[in-house]
Amino acid sequence: MSTYQTEKMQQEAEPKLGNNPKVLYIIIGVLVLTNLVTLFLFYQSSQKSDTELQSNQQELKETYNKLESISNELDLKIEEIQKLGGDVEELRMIRENLEQEKEQLTSQGEIAQTRYNQIKNRVEGYRELLLKKDEEIQELKKLNEALYTENTELKEDQRQLNKTLSNVQTDKQQLAQKVQQASKLKAENIQVAGVNSKGKVKARDRYRNNQIDDMQLSFNLAKNDVAPIEGKQIYIRVLEPDGNVIFDVAKGSGTFMYEGKEMYYTMKKDILFDNTGQQVSFLYDKGSDYVEGRQTVEIYANDYVIGKTSFEIR
Repeated sequence: MSTYQTEKMQQEAEPKLGNNPKVLYIIIGVLVLTNLVTLFLFYQSSQKSDTELQSNQQELKETYNKLESISNELDLKIEEIQKLGGDVEELRMIRENLEQEKEQLTSQGEIAQTRYNQIKNRVEGYRELLLKKDEEIQELKKLNEALYTENTELKEDQRQLNKTLSNVQTDKQQLAQKVQQASKLKAENIQVAGVNSKGKVKARDRYRNNQIDDMQLSFNLAKNDVAPIEGKQIYIRVLEPDGNVIFDVAKGSGTFMYEGKEMYYTMKKDILFDNTGQQVSFLYDKGSDYVEGRQTVEIYANDYVIGKTSFEIR
């Protein structure tokens, strides 16, 4: 076919396509439909991405809330185990790791899926750990109860022992008091005699001043098998009718303690108590007249009274 013929056929065909509106509408419709399909597919893809994003965010939030709940439970477990005397160092380290994982879930940057899956998978591990710690707490409680019971029993035994020792000590003190009381000396056959200027001794209840230049006091120490054989200090107090003690330092007077108070004595003698009923004698030269009236004589051994008597001056 010649070039002329070809150009002629094209010229004949072009007016036919331009003059056919149906073909044009079909082409336009195909283009519009193609665009609609493209937009629809893009919309679906966008919707799917938004849904997946929302789903991922929700899943992240749920995982964070689980970790938060586990963290709170860990705090309670740490506190309880610590009170029961258990070791909480490992739990504290686990809690620190858990807090770091929570921070990673809430960080501004997008967390890698692999890391997220690791954190998510650790949730069940944390829950198993909490269950094991519940078992540990129960064991610690049983141990503490056993120790408390044992300690209570020991305290009761100690209380009983202390009570027994206290009773023994009380009995010992009471016995010591009884022995002390029983071991006290007692003056018997107490006699006051007047010695005149001629050396004549006469015992009576009443004297004139000229009949008693010197006063002689004698008595026996009663036998006492409880009292130990030992040295004793014997104090004599001669009291005038007004209650004043006859006192002269130059003649051997002084003071001694009786029931926590300092008291004056007229004369003193150191003796050895030998439990033989021995006689003890004192001779006192007053050097002046006695005050008229009844004179009281008190006899002390160390710090207790062992006898009393009296005589009268008229």
